[in-house]
Amino acid sequence: MDVVDLRVVLAPAISFGCAVLIFLLGARALWRRVLALGAAVTKFIVILSLLPGSLAGKVYVFEVLEFLPGVGISFRADALGMFFALVSSTLWVLTTVYAIGYMKGRHARVRFFGFFALCVSTTVGIAFAENLLTLFLFYEMLTICTYPLVVHDETPEALSAGRKYLAYTLLGGAALLLGMILVQSLAGTLSFSHAGVLPAAAGDGLLLATFVTLIGGFGVKAAIMPLHGWLPAAMVAPTPVSALLHAVAVVKAGVFGILRVIHNIFGVDLLAELGYASWLAWVAAFTIVAASLIALAQDNLKRRLAYSTISQLSYIVLGAALLTPLAALAAVVHIANQAFAKITMFFVAGAIERSSGKTQVHQLAGIGRTMPWTMGAFTIAALSFIGVPLFAGFVTKWYLSLGALQAGEWWFVLLMILSALLNAAYWLPIVYLAWFRPSAAESAPIREAEALLLVPTLVAAAYVLLLGISMRISWLPFSLAQAAVRFVAGL
Repeated sequence: MDVVDLRVVLAPAISFGCAVLIFLLGARALWRRVLALGAAVTKFIVILSLLPGSLAGKVYVFEVLEFLPGVGISFRADALGMFFALVSSTLWVLTTVYAIGYMKGRHARVRFFGFFALCVSTTVGIAFAENLLTLFLFYEMLTICTYPLVVHDETPEALSAGRKYLAYTLLGGAALLLGMILVQSLAGTLSFSHAGVLPAAAGDGLLLATFVTLIGGFGVKAAIMPLHGWLPAAMVAPTPVSALLHAVAVVKAGVFGILRVIHNIFGVDLLAELGYASWLAWVAAFTIVAASLIALAQDNLKRRLAYSTISQLSYIVLGAALLTPLAALAAVVHIANQAFAKITMFFVAGAIERSSGKTQVHQLAGIGRTMPWTMGAFTIAALSFIGVPLFAGFVTKWYLSLGALQAGEWWFVLLMILSALLNAAYWLPIVYLAWFRPSAAESAPIREAEALLLVPTLVAAAYVLLLGISMRISWLPFSLAQAAVRFVAGL
């Protein structure tokens, strides 16, 4: 049931207004912190207020502008969009607190927090986009808003990474624009309100071109290989930006767009008939394994995290490409499972860097004894990515395996086992080093992270545990993921 509601516009507008006020008033640290935290909490409350209606089957809509027949800027909060918006708004609260602590004493904090708020505004705009045009506009705004954050340190390395980021993402945007034009010409609509809008009679050539351009456009930010090169380079950014890129905004916008293409533009039935999704599934499988193998060789902690992200994002792509209800459920729920576990790890990496100056894996011997709470959170996230039961990652692997069997693709179950082993191979050595190896002599004592860094880390880690055991609790993310899949895949 569609319900006209201004809150779907208010949600992205809150952080946009916050950004404007930070640019105007943010020179004073107190104003900057009040605005950033106040907007984060307010946005979360607004989105949370939509949750009961979404679980009851309501879809909140609001049309802002129609400038051509059937083409305009409109917002629509269905269950899938609500899931993405709720995850991003929750993480924005945590990341804002963390960023306030991490960025103390750093330069250009007004610019940082202003663009930081704009990024989250565009992310919620993507989540609540009613059509492909609205999503495209916010998707490109996200590219522009994240660039100043990637190059924040203004070093030659940061500027080079920023140029690479822009080259990849703007080319992806161009592909997406072409795909959007093809969709409009073939279907006469760009709306996400249906489970597939493209007609089978359009012909294989045009449908294939549409699929390739749309998946390629979104696949850049989803870091599907070989479109992933920008993501490891962007790790030169400050740690809160890395967390924003990997868990809250950019890469999640990519996989969310792929979910919209599969379920709302093409539809499961048409894709099953065309066979294109099976190609995408194998590309995702390759990305999962190849990125994990590269992660094994990375000694820099943030680069290891980056290649892990590339691998984990393709779980979502694989789940969507299998075209079964259980695999679709795995894809949706992994948006949250990956986000909370990965942001925990980036928070830990930043806390270790700020407390000890250590950035390399081989330097972490014994750090669990001096930073036990911080490394305890890292251990929880690592066990989740491996897929240990009672942690969030196990839920993903379980439903993805069931979805593969549902599709008759049993070899993807073997892929889940291989991926779990590879995750163990590059996470457990860090856990072992931190807890069981003696630490090297230090010139200055290493202390536990300060509260502004530690509290968000522990809350994110607690979510990883909660998401692993909360499947029967009706108001937590798993129930919303089920509601999303009921709409797109008939679960």
